[in-house]
Amino acid sequence: MDIAFIYEKYLACGGCVTTDSRAVRGGELFIALKGENFDGNRFVPQALEAGAAWAVASRDAGLGGDPRVIAVEDTYQALKALANHHRRQLSIPVIGLTGTNGKTTTKELIRTALSASFRVCATEGNLNNDIGVPLSLLKIRPETEIAVIEMGANHPDDIEKLVSIVEPDAGLITNVGRAHLLGFGSFEGVKRAKGQLYDYLAAHGGTVFLNEDNPDLREMAAARAGLSIVPYGVEYDGVQLLPADAENPFLALEYEGLKLQTSLVGAYNADNVLAALCIARHYGVPVPDAIAAIAAYVPSNNRSQRVRTER
Repeated sequence: MDIAFIYEKYLACGGCVTTDSRAVRGGELFIALKGENFDGNRFVPQALEAGAAWAVASRDAGLGGDPRVIAVEDTYQALKALANHHRRQLSIPVIGLTGTNGKTTTKELIRTALSASFRVCATEGNLNNDIGVPLSLLKIRPETEIAVIEMGANHPDDIEKLVSIVEPDAGLITNVGRAHLLGFGSFEGVKRAKGQLYDYLAAHGGTVFLNEDNPDLREMAAARAGLSIVPYGVEYDGVQLLPADAENPFLALEYEGLKLQTSLVGAYNADNVLAALCIARHYGVPVPDAIAAIAAYVPSNNRSQRVRTER
């Protein structure tokens, strides 16, 4: 598989990649993925007719007669290899993010806080699996200054596989919990799986943004030599949570003498907010600017939102 050749076509397409033939608008690189219940190779002609400039298809699909088709043995591996090749061309910070809960909300808060000073590319929605992560990397453009990539896991080695594609410089585990043990066997299995992000960063001299208030995360970080720790936490930072009530149920807090009124419901979001502030500060965003950005952030997709109902 000639990834350099495929990457050349990716660049010629302006970095526009899709795995959905219905999303083709013209000029894209279409990658035909094949699974148990679907075969994207069937839609290569449709994608090309719709205007895709190139298509990556399975060699055994018999589509090699079209000069616009790049035939490979495994299109999934081609997607991952292409994303990793693109990542290796980047000289910007890439932050990897995982955890049992709060990944997507925290990622959006990090994106928001960093955007006060930088052009940020972050995972859209919760596209955090073995397809969404490569596609997220491939959305990073030349003008991007920092990338934030969310990674999810349903099986013991998922994070290890994803970090090998993302190759993050820094990382955050929001938390490790007992809510989603299926696929991991036990809570220790969850910690081992999520801890694969720490494993990668320890092996490569990376930075970990660590919630010092969380004993499980402290234990996991302490067990891995070579990490550069940047700590945060409600207690660690001496943050004061301000009272909420029925009329104003939204999280509010004081951080370094500055009040932050959010549009997030739930005191548990304090950890997510502080993670974003910690990361923004680490990369040089002025604290007042990061606070103003988070104050203006309004959650979507039913994440930490207030919903009025008829009673």
